[in-house]
Amino acid sequence: MFVYEKKLLYPVKVSSCNPKLAKCLIEQYGGSDGELAAALRYMNQRYTIPDKVIGLLTDIAMEEFSHLEMIATMVFKLTKDATPGQIREAGLEPHYVNHGSALYYENAAGVPFQASYIAGKGDPIADLYEDIAAEEKARATYQYIIDLSDDPDLNDGLKFLREREIVHGQRFREAVELLKESRDARSFF
Repeated sequence: MFVYEKKLLYPVKVSSCNPKLAKCLIEQYGGSDGELAAALRYMNQRYTIPDKVIGLLTDIAMEEFSHLEMIATMVFKLTKDATPGQIREAGLEPHYVNHGSALYYENAAGVPFQASYIAGKGDPIADLYEDIAAEEKARATYQYIIDLSDDPDLNDGLKFLREREIVHGQRFREAVELLKESRDARSFF
C-alpha cells in the first residue's frame, strides 16, 4: 500500500534539552486533537465515505502518521539528556516513574489516549466537518506551542506541521463541496 522511507517528512532539529517544552508537545502525540487521533480518525472514516474522497482520507491519514513520527522525534530530542532535576522541574515525574524515557500516548496533562477522540458519524459531510474542526484545533495547538517555545530550530518543524494542518483543512473543505455537489445533483423536484 505504501513505502516507508527511513527519513522524517521534514527535518527535526532541537537547540537544547527542554523537558518543559517536551511536555507541551506530548499534547500533539496523544491528546484529543493530536496526530494519533487524526490519523486513526481518517483511517476509520474512509470506510464509510464515498469513493470520490477515500483516497484523500487515506493520504492525509498516512501524513498524520508521519507527523506523529516527527512529534515523537521532537519529544525524544528534547528529553534525551534531561537530568532527574529537569524532569521534576518540568512536572514529568509521573510519566518518568511509569515509563522512564519511553514515549507514551497521553496528553500534556498526563491523561492516556482514549478511543473516544476518534470521531466517526457515518455521514460523510458530518465527518468531513469534524475533520475540518480537528485540523483547525491541531493548527491552533501548534501555534500555542510555538508561542511558548524559545527554540528556533524546533519552531521550524512546528511551523511546518502547523502549515500542513492548514492544507489538510483546505483539502477537507474541497471534499465537502464535492460531496455536496454530488448530493444536490441527485435531488429532483
